[in-house]
Amino acid sequence: MAEPAAAGVSSLPREVREQLAELELELSEGDITQKGYEKKRAKLLAPYVPQTQGVDPALQKESRTQTPAPAAAPASASSSSSSKFHRARSGGARDERYRSDIHTEAVQAALAKHKEQKMALPMPTKRRSTFVQSPADACTPPDTSSASEDEGSLRRQAALSAALHQSLQNAESWINRSIQGSSTSSSASSTLSHGEGKGTSGSLADVFANTRIENFSVPPDVTATTSSSSARPAAIDLPPSGIVKGMHKGSNRSSLMDTADGVPVSSRVSTKIQQLLNTLKRPKRPPLKEFFVDDFEEIVEGNIPQPDPNQPKPEGRQMTPVKGEPLGVVCNWPPALEAALQRWGTTQAKCPCLTALDVTGKPVYTLTYGKLWSRSLKLAYTLLNKLGTKNEPVLKPGDRVALVYPNNDPVMFMVAFYGCLLAEVIPVPIEVPLTRKDAGGQQIGFLLGSCGIALALTTEVCLKGLPKTQNGEIVQFKGLKWVVTDSKYLSKSPKDWQPNISAAGTEPAYIEYKTSKEGSVMGVTVSRIAMLSHCQALSQACNYSEGETIVNVLDFKKDAGLWHGILTNVMNKLHTISRVHTHKAKVALVKCRDLHWAMMAHRDQRDVSLSSLRMLIVTDGANPWSVSSCDAFLSLFQSHGLKPEAICPCATSPEAMTIAIRRPGVPGAPLPGRAILSMNGLSFGVIRVNTEDKNSALTVQDVGHVMPGGMMCIVKPDGPPQLCKTDEIGEICVSSRAGGMMYYGLAGLTKNTFEVIPVNSAGSPVGDVPFVRSGLLGFVGPGSLVFVVGKMDGLLTVSGRRHNADDIVATGLAVESIKTVYRGRIAVFSVSVFYDERIVVVAEQRPDASEEDSFQWMSRVLQAIDSIHQVGVYCLALVPANTLPKTPLGGIHISQTKQHFLEGSLHPCNILMCPHTCVTNLPKPRQKQPGVGPASVMVGNLVAGKRIAQASGRDLGQLEDNDLVKKHQFLTEVLQWRAQATPDHPLFLLLNAKGTTVCTATCLQLHKKAERIASVLCDKGHLNAGDNVVLLYPPGIELITAFYGCLYAGCIPVTVRPPHAQSLTATLPTVRMIVEVSKAACILTTQTLMRLLKSREAAAAVDVKTWPTIIDTDDLPRKRLSQIYKPPTSEMLAYLDFSVSTTGMLTGVKMSHAAVSGLCRAIKLQCELYSSRQIAICLDPYCGLGFVLWCLCSVYSGHQSILIPPMDQYKIRDTFCSYSVMELCTKGLGNQVEMLKSRGINLSCVRTCVVVAEERPRVSLTHSFSKLFKDIGLSSRAVSTTFGSRVNVAICLQGTSGPDPTTVYVDLKSLRHDRVRLVERGAPQSLLLSESGKILPGVKVVIVNPETKGPLGDSHLGEIWVNSPHTASGYYTIYDNETLQADHFNTRLSFGDAAQTLWARTGYLGFVRRTELTAASGERHDALYVVGALDETLELRGLRYHPIDIETSVSRTHRSIAECAVFTWTNLLVVVVELCGCEQEALDLVPLVTNVVLEEHYLIVGVVVVVDPGVIPINSRGEKQRMHLRDSFLADQLDPIYVAYNM
Repeated sequence: MAEPAAAGVSSLPREVREQLAELELELSEGDITQKGYEKKRAKLLAPYVPQTQGVDPALQKESRTQTPAPAAAPASASSSSSSKFHRARSGGARDERYRSDIHTEAVQAALAKHKEQKMALPMPTKRRSTFVQSPADACTPPDTSSASEDEGSLRRQAALSAALHQSLQNAESWINRSIQGSSTSSSASSTLSHGEGKGTSGSLADVFANTRIENFSVPPDVTATTSSSSARPAAIDLPPSGIVKGMHKGSNRSSLMDTADGVPVSSRVSTKIQQLLNTLKRPKRPPLKEFFVDDFEEIVEGNIPQPDPNQPKPEGRQMTPVKGEPLGVVCNWPPALEAALQRWGTTQAKCPCLTALDVTGKPVYTLTYGKLWSRSLKLAYTLLNKLGTKNEPVLKPGDRVALVYPNNDPVMFMVAFYGCLLAEVIPVPIEVPLTRKDAGGQQIGFLLGSCGIALALTTEVCLKGLPKTQNGEIVQFKGLKWVVTDSKYLSKSPKDWQPNISAAGTEPAYIEYKTSKEGSVMGVTVSRIAMLSHCQALSQACNYSEGETIVNVLDFKKDAGLWHGILTNVMNKLHTISRVHTHKAKVALVKCRDLHWAMMAHRDQRDVSLSSLRMLIVTDGANPWSVSSCDAFLSLFQSHGLKPEAICPCATSPEAMTIAIRRPGVPGAPLPGRAILSMNGLSFGVIRVNTEDKNSALTVQDVGHVMPGGMMCIVKPDGPPQLCKTDEIGEICVSSRAGGMMYYGLAGLTKNTFEVIPVNSAGSPVGDVPFVRSGLLGFVGPGSLVFVVGKMDGLLTVSGRRHNADDIVATGLAVESIKTVYRGRIAVFSVSVFYDERIVVVAEQRPDASEEDSFQWMSRVLQAIDSIHQVGVYCLALVPANTLPKTPLGGIHISQTKQHFLEGSLHPCNILMCPHTCVTNLPKPRQKQPGVGPASVMVGNLVAGKRIAQASGRDLGQLEDNDLVKKHQFLTEVLQWRAQATPDHPLFLLLNAKGTTVCTATCLQLHKKAERIASVLCDKGHLNAGDNVVLLYPPGIELITAFYGCLYAGCIPVTVRPPHAQSLTATLPTVRMIVEVSKAACILTTQTLMRLLKSREAAAAVDVKTWPTIIDTDDLPRKRLSQIYKPPTSEMLAYLDFSVSTTGMLTGVKMSHAAVSGLCRAIKLQCELYSSRQIAICLDPYCGLGFVLWCLCSVYSGHQSILIPPMDQYKIRDTFCSYSVMELCTKGLGNQVEMLKSRGINLSCVRTCVVVAEERPRVSLTHSFSKLFKDIGLSSRAVSTTFGSRVNVAICLQGTSGPDPTTVYVDLKSLRHDRVRLVERGAPQSLLLSESGKILPGVKVVIVNPETKGPLGDSHLGEIWVNSPHTASGYYTIYDNETLQADHFNTRLSFGDAAQTLWARTGYLGFVRRTELTAASGERHDALYVVGALDETLELRGLRYHPIDIETSVSRTHRSIAECAVFTWTNLLVVVVELCGCEQEALDLVPLVTNVVLEEHYLIVGVVVVVDPGVIPINSRGEKQRMHLRDSFLADQLDPIYVAYNM
């Protein structure tokens, strides 16, 4: 399609073509807008339209996109376009290493395959304010020269719609293809194996339009298990806008949703999730065996990819090492390089050695051989004699010295380098740090340290410019001594002083730095003999002759720039310079990007003649992508006298120095051929000529023959250095005198790199000559030509296939990157996640790129890489322009970028994760086998010698305490008895926030007040015995008196938390609902609350006209009750306990008088409560154990309850609190322990501090609490937890006498399979669990399989069932649902000894373990461990996950995660994180969260939602309300900062 257009453009006159190229450059730089570009381009082409008439204008546009985007001009002002080659440090100019017309066409062709359908990827949701491009100067100025506004905008719309049409391809097809096509994807993302959501798959446009989805049926909810047992909602389900919003932290955003089924009809979020599901559909998996296999083996097996029978395998014979031509013996070779300098400096003093040019190309200074010799001598003398004293010189021969010279000062550098050689000290050239945050500065420190450098040489100008700290110390190099080498500071050497120039030996000459893949900087030591031999080999290979002029535009401090321009130069008395035509240069040293700049600057220099050039040495010719630059350069400059045979690519590496170089050809001889290799073959390390798919081919040019005097072999890149077969890719190793000798100061690494003895396939060494690993991957082709296909550093090994980072960058750049990617800056690296390497692509985004363009580019890059390299990208991120860490020469610092990515400090502005396509080694999902009945499981357990998991507290029967129990069955009787026996004994004491007493109640006061309330209820309320009364009071003594007042009147009290005046809309509906559900005949409350209930604000939230009778108890008449009600039997109802579970269910349970007495008695026995004791209670007094401790226990046991905070002045021994109180103490008082200590506060008297909860004990919180207050006397044994549930509010409570709470470490992987396996502390994937307190007297528990209802062995996780006198008598519901009652309260085991007992189901999973401790009864103690609520568990991949475990992992990943919650939506795992940092960090969290959940839980996260702090609703008990969060998410009410949909 592009050929005719390209032909049309090529037929234009040359000036026009150049102007077009310049326009392209301006556009890529952002110096001109797209609109301005199109306008100017149209103007230029207008006169020639007839010539390109046959071409559709759209095709012309296409041809523009097909031509690779030219590089951007360097940012540094110093390089004007007139200078032929560009040498100032470029500000990260567009990386031209990867520019390839062939490749661009291949990528376009590959993408064209996906053109047909529309794209179905959901675009991430982003809050607009978040990602403002920061640097103002980075933005494009408005284009004033554009056409009239309307015309422009119309054109823009047309272009946009065309672009959208072109790129909204269907992702489903390629995701599916890549998954089914790749051999290892059998278990791709089996997260999605159950149930597929239905719904339309809309294009992006649909998402933007927020369209209604008509046929949206509610997907199955995987949070609940299917069997009836888990249909455990209590009597009433809440509307999605959540009753529990009452306990939510600030829910002013929530608005009531109008649909009943929990999924809003027109919701942006669910539309997107639906799209996501559509892209992730998977075939169902076959069922698997039921019994648990540890999945580690499975993963590791899955990770070793099963060899594809069709994959290419090497077929050639084993290669033999290839020898270069012998190194010629020339009679006048000097014995050492310093000797050559001495010879030329004394005999040819006037000959030029080095000419430095300024940016305009004018010579600034010419260094002659005489000058070089005399100045080097002065420096050598100064270094050895003028630093320090005669007896204590600073430098001795053999010391290492850093050379810090800028790239524009080769003269000073050359003098310093040779000065060091003459003084026999070892120069270490390093880069000049330009800014304080120059990436890699820290690593330079590593190099200086490993080389033991204490001294640095530099110029005066450079020293002034180095970034310094406040006190003048140079930032990057602390503790270095600086020596300025400007001539005026050097001492002239005395006539009789001569340097010591010995024949070259193996002592070190200089150290060249090299950055490893991990980012550490190492020094490659080059010996004097290697330096000399390398110069000889280069002179022979390049055929240098004395007096020749060479042009060097490379960095002269290392690599080929140093070897040719500084060393070989002096050996052969050459003249180095940096401009070609004016000086009739014979040899030029360049890199591909320089060729590119030369083509850019070509039109300024029409008169260029390159006919004198016999060698154009392309030093990065080893990069496979260099071939197109060489071709383009030749085609442009052949007319200027450039000979095709003069182009000489070479391959180099810091360790092996020059490996191979193409020798100049004979004029007219055919040029060497190219290798067109199959990318697929390359990924398996095999050389195959590409035949099948022309899109995935790599064209490489040879880099000539082995160096003179060298020998080369190819060894396998990993494992022992086994010789490759002839058709196999491997690492190139070289043996010659001219190579590095070691990494200075790093002996271990040296051995593996510099002393390699190749072995044959049997493993025996081949010869005894050591080889040096070059770090380059390649092969030896026909005629012993060397081909290089990549670098070891850029190797990404994914599922056993090898890919090259450079190839992937090239593909990314070929995807019309000009609109999106800033200056072509793309970094590719791999990170290790879940037992394999995963590819990450990070690119800088242009400041003017639109969201849609970026997202479109990202999705197309994924398609292109998938299509061409057959590999999935794990994460693709765009960061703002100029924010990636740079290397000293302006490239991207890959290892630093990778580190930022892993630490979460990259701050992307766009991110796309594709774990579903990449992660193919997940263990297969488990499917439960229905065949095994509970009895067989049971028998299996018994055969295996496992106990049945059951435990019980002490027996109540033998523990009758005084006659109180026999005499008084009811609490009302106990209170009356206490009012007579001990009228002035204080029962309650209420404290305020300051710790002062607000109110007290003695036995008599409580009794009197209760009587008065009872009489009001009878007179005013006209209530009958058995009527329900809602008590609406703030925590305090009024609540307690009202409770007993109800009992005295025979009414049934229902305690309810009062609404919050500030958030009535959220809290009042809950009150309303409890009033309605409990069918309350009356509400008792205070005057303030009564006014609130009838206020106008309340009317906005609920219907205030329908409240039942409201009685305020502030002013009571002094009227006595005629008689106190006594219930006929103890089975009568005493009170109703209403509470909202974490899943958002409102449940009321019925508590009988018998249960109340039984409970109080059990607690009294367990905690040894009696009249003289005081306990402090800081709990929520409205439901559960909090209510029991607050209102009931004191009356029963006669101890004094101090309500609210545990205060020191009372010397209290027993305290009760909630997790939220504990958290407040740890956070709030964390840094004030010393102050508390100084105020004399001492907690050593505290015997128990019990946390009241209905969840798994939060071990880390209790531990940190104990640790924090240890200093003020809190015993670590004091802190313990309780466990209760809706069916039985107190099952466990630590108490005073039993053994200490025990902790165990269990294996998380086994827990997911409902197995309990104990492991050692510190074992991988271990979870610390603590016992939930001792089982109360009279309580029995058994662990049951929730599906089969059969009892389990103690190595199983199952539902905790409880039997006790104080179990609630049932649910209080509107519609009396008998089946639910029977199932939850009066249920029997399906078989076994305990099958006759009636049990209540707690709805919590746990297990029982027999410990080594002895219980009070003398038996060994059985500990009960609670793992989590059954309702909350997530069933994913056939396994059972507890949200808290995933949340704990997520919270650890980044310091800015304040809180997190997880839930599922149609098999997708959704993770919501609260961000407490700045919004720039929001996207850093996406990959971190995805990684950690995959690594630790083997789950793929479907959606990551980043929200503001306080969005996750938490109830008064400190428990997360995950279901409410889920409803708000689906109703799109979270106002997220960012929502990422993982592909």
